[in-house]
Amino acid sequence: MNLFRRPFRFCSYNITLFLIGLNILVFLIQQIFRGQYIDIYLGLSVLGIREGFFWQFVSYMFAHGSISHIVFNMLALFIFGSALERHVGSWEFLTYYMITGILAGAFSLLIYWFTGSYRVLLIGASGALFAVELAYATFFPNATIFIWGILPLKAPVMVLVFTGIELFNTVTGSRDGVAHLTHLAGFAFGWIYFIIRFGFNPAKSLFRRRR
Repeated sequence: MNLFRRPFRFCSYNITLFLIGLNILVFLIQQIFRGQYIDIYLGLSVLGIREGFFWQFVSYMFAHGSISHIVFNMLALFIFGSALERHVGSWEFLTYYMITGILAGAFSLLIYWFTGSYRVLLIGASGALFAVELAYATFFPNATIFIWGILPLKAPVMVLVFTGIELFNTVTGSRDGVAHLTHLAGFAFGWIYFIIRFGFNPAKSLFRRRR
């Protein structure tokens, strides 16, 4: 059996809730030490990596810039992550979440490095969450998501619309303070993970005709 496709033993440890709790804990630490440059140590930046702060490749995923930032991210993690974890098992879910999040951050860092954006500070779980939403739409293509609790969209449509918006904002150079490129990177690395790990192209699920 291909080493990359060797399945984990299926188990359920509610890793999603653990991740949510860890995100909240880190956010509280940020608030407690707000005036002591805590974000410089937790967020991912070229300057930080140059100083040897290699933990930033992981810590940036658990730091957030505001209450609304963490609330919306954790809500998405709870909705999509819980279902995904129940479907693939806790270890597969955790591996997917961490790998896509780390790679999304690393890719963004390379862009910042080559464009001279050394002081850009990347924080938030959104890169990994875009990968989680892709996986959810791939495994549950007939699920309906109510955007803002009102607008019903099939999960694949939701993911493709969100990705299109992120692509538009990236191409147009939006300066709204949102890491659109990291979101796209999370989506892309999630796609690659599916091909390498599961031997399945998400396009077969996302773009299939539904009755």
